[in-house]
Amino acid sequence: MSAAACIFCKIIRGEIPSFKLLETEKVFAFLDINPLSRGHALLIPKTHGEKLHDIPDAELSELLPAAKKLALAVGAPEYNILQNNGRGAHQIVGHVHVHMIPKPNPKEGLGIEWPAQDTDMDKLKALFEELKAKI
Repeated sequence: MSAAACIFCKIIRGEIPSFKLLETEKVFAFLDINPLSRGHALLIPKTHGEKLHDIPDAELSELLPAAKKLALAVGAPEYNILQNNGRGAHQIVGHVHVHMIPKPNPKEGLGIEWPAQDTDMDKLKALFEELKAKI
């Protein structure tokens, strides 16, 4: 998807209204219009890119500090910071974005399953060596 057609790029340009909470040279943050809880916000880099690896590191540097600032402003003692990459990973809008989702109680906020797998230590060690060589 091009930046011209991207809904988040249109929000940054002011072509689509938003409840803007924060704007810097690199980041734009606004309330989610389909929130999971009160204060659910989206933080987006101003540089268009679909996945995290499409955005230069310098453009990502303010995302987590901005999420922290929003979490403190909302005042929720518990919250999730979520960032998805690709449709199979539940990314709906093709522009990198971080969710700051307050978790005020068990029913509101992000619900999640964590299907942990049993570990084969030999396979884990082989994976470790493979990844370490690439980093």
